[in-house]
Amino acid sequence: MEDLAMQVVVLAGGVGGARMADGFARVLPPEDLTVVVNTGDDFEWHGLLVCPDVDTVMYTLAGIANPETGWGIAGDTWAALEMLARYGGETWFRIGDRDLATHVFRTFLWRQGVRLSEITDRLRRALGVRVAIWPMSDDPVRTIVETEEGPLPFQEYFVRRGCAPPVRGLIWEGLERARLSPEAHAALEAADLVVIAPSNPYVSIGPILALPGALGLIEQRRVVAVSPILGGQALKGPAAKMMVELGESPSALTVARRYQTFLDGFVLDRVDAALAAGVEAMGIRPLVTDTVILDPGARARLAEEILRWVASWG
Repeated sequence: MEDLAMQVVVLAGGVGGARMADGFARVLPPEDLTVVVNTGDDFEWHGLLVCPDVDTVMYTLAGIANPETGWGIAGDTWAALEMLARYGGETWFRIGDRDLATHVFRTFLWRQGVRLSEITDRLRRALGVRVAIWPMSDDPVRTIVETEEGPLPFQEYFVRRGCAPPVRGLIWEGLERARLSPEAHAALEAADLVVIAPSNPYVSIGPILALPGALGLIEQRRVVAVSPILGGQALKGPAAKMMVELGESPSALTVARRYQTFLDGFVLDRVDAALAAGVEAMGIRPLVTDTVILDPGARARLAEEILRWVASWG
């Protein structure tokens, strides 16, 4: 891949974001790739700081993610959760025993005043991940989902309620005081290409773009987004459902329109080939290909295809 050498930053959240980051990690030297991850999903669970998107990216790049769910650790056990249930503690958020160690150690360091970026870097190195993974911010930003039943913290909406309550809007608590982490800021400044992974545009990518100063940096780079919507549906997660409830069409075009002001290229699945003309009409280059990246080979193929496509622009 030396002929395609460029500094790439992947903006990621959720399983789709982790899989896309893994694809680029398979075709780029580790020093050429940085993953900036959403932290709007973070929350405290029984006093522990849990960073679901950061951990999903970290476990995926470490090769230990549960292949069936995309999140958590493969082969994990549930003894701690079973004991917690025996004590009468809440267990609706499923954390396995090895996963629990991540949150215990992260919280131990965090309560000592260590920045989340430094903690994440220490954890990923311990797991043998050579690619830099940076939280979007060291400052707490918490996604609140406004629903017909009232405001719900994201994990309450997503996990406990199974995305059931109709969504009416989103709030990011702490956003006005938050800033990009220094490492994420530096990575975006140095990037030749920013790739927006096939992550939920509202709750995974939205918080990153909303951080003060982030959009200004991204607008100065070449930017490609991979659609998380295929044939009007999301492969995983509530993105399509949220689009409908927020009064938008569940379509790849809706995603492209959301990123239109700073997007140079947009990747559509073959099932949406007919939408390429609509993307082009927005002044955005379309790439139609296979975007289902459940296995490592498919992830690497898509990442390499994107890099060759961008390189061909000259």
